[in-house]
Amino acid sequence: MNSLKKTARIAGLLYVLMSIQAPIALIYVPSHIMIEGNAAATTNNIHVHEFLFRLSIISQFISTIMFVLLAFVLCRLLRQVNQYQAKLLVVFVVVQVPIVFLLETFKFTSLMIANGEILQTAQTEQKQDLTILLLNMHSYGIMTLEIFWGLWLIPFGQLVYNSGFIPRILGLCLFLGGIGWITSSVMFLLFPAYHPFVSQYIKVTGAIGEFPIMLWLLIKGVRVRKSQ
Repeated sequence: MNSLKKTARIAGLLYVLMSIQAPIALIYVPSHIMIEGNAAATTNNIHVHEFLFRLSIISQFISTIMFVLLAFVLCRLLRQVNQYQAKLLVVFVVVQVPIVFLLETFKFTSLMIANGEILQTAQTEQKQDLTILLLNMHSYGIMTLEIFWGLWLIPFGQLVYNSGFIPRILGLCLFLGGIGWITSSVMFLLFPAYHPFVSQYIKVTGAIGEFPIMLWLLIKGVRVRKSQ
């Protein structure tokens, strides 16, 4: 039981570290760089706030590394419940790694264009349009990546629910969060006009799904049975 507690708290710590890095790359920096409908201003912001833009790329890489480590630690914690589901959890996380690195390449390329490191003979408007295109490709890629953000929570939720040493309600919350992320991605792909309205509720669902288990793992670890 002490070993499980230690493993659970390591998972909780990795979860928190990942949750700190991800918003920097996906929320904070884009809100300071991206100006919707204004390619010139956005390109200029990338050039002026180059360090901040680079920070978003590094933060995404760190978040992804933490995500992979978290998956393997959770697999070790929960494999006694169901090895197949524990391995499936890892697969749904690991498959995201090459996608994330590809998407961040789009951002890095847009930075090179904004700084005039490449396409030096192209006209200013062409550079600005290409920069926005690359940033949009990154954003659209993140939206489709939400499918995997949801898929990994499904086996995670089932494992927690059946574990016996973590409250079942946390497993149900994870399952709900997983369905929410998948729904968000599907809505973006099929009904983009309704996605902004739906996404605000999805964010709440995701928070409800993941924050409780994150805090439980970090603070409580696992629940000790009285019989022990």
